[in-house]
Amino acid sequence: MITDIFGRAIMEKVTRDEKGVSLLEMPNSFVVFDIETTGLDFIFDEIIEIGAIKIVNGAVVDSFNSLIKPKNKIDEFITELTGITNEMLEDAPSIREVLLNFVDFIGNNILVGHNVNFDINFVYDNLIRNELNPISNDFVDTMRISRRLLKELKHHRLIDLAEYYNIDIQGNHRSLKDAEITLNVFNNLRNDIEDKYGSVSEFVKVSKNKPSYFRASDITTEKKEFDEENEFFGKNVAITGTLEKMTRKEAMQIIVDLGGHCEDGVTSKTNYLILGNNDYNPILRGKKSSKLVKAEKLKLEGKDIEILSENAFYEIINDVSY
Repeated sequence: MITDIFGRAIMEKVTRDEKGVSLLEMPNSFVVFDIETTGLDFIFDEIIEIGAIKIVNGAVVDSFNSLIKPKNKIDEFITELTGITNEMLEDAPSIREVLLNFVDFIGNNILVGHNVNFDINFVYDNLIRNELNPISNDFVDTMRISRRLLKELKHHRLIDLAEYYNIDIQGNHRSLKDAEITLNVFNNLRNDIEDKYGSVSEFVKVSKNKPSYFRASDITTEKKEFDEENEFFGKNVAITGTLEKMTRKEAMQIIVDLGGHCEDGVTSKTNYLILGNNDYNPILRGKKSSKLVKAEKLKLEGKDIEILSENAFYEIINDVSY
């Protein structure tokens, strides 16, 4: 057990060895879901609501929704954001009870969500901590699809896509409503894919057949003005490992759009090295990439270089416009 400086027990980080695979597909049968939490930290924050909708052959057949009683009181910000109050949660079922019902609801279905890695990681970790079997369902991220399909959009948050497709968002930030919005976005993305590519299979084929090798110098931007206060402006950035939420090329494009410079390797001029989450466990076991080894050596020599996890990278880019 790990404790904080006050001696209070805190939850340990979970390794997600059985987690499913991110699919570049648009299935006809799946479960779209969303969660509400007390924050973004997988260790310290809690799930307070889960909502899900089951689709079979393109038709809605069932739904799931439950509040969850947290161990700690939620603060005013969460109440203002979601409309969920401590009074509403007082008699809610426990996280263990809700997870058992949720896992039964989703079965072996493909999961769909917007920025769905976040939701799956929270559910996965809480299952482990409650001594339950983790979910291994493969999943489709509508954010990943939209980044490939709607490249003209500056942002790809759920609210941005809802605005793009004229979807009513009244009541959002509640899990079932956000699941409904995500399902609507999913269906619109599918329609756009069929209009542009003729079929979902052709879209997948074209996306998967793009050349995998490229040089960092190939990534350019049409932007002329930048927020010079963002952390990547004027900085040299390298990436190692496989990213969970996007391709390395997509991540590099975001960095360049923020006024940063991408590098193929780590040099004495590198300011940031971003590590893909999928390579985190091998790194812990001592299997470090050559880029990471070099970055650690440069940092020990006093060079201006920081090593960021993939999650830390997403937190930075979510706080700025690009």
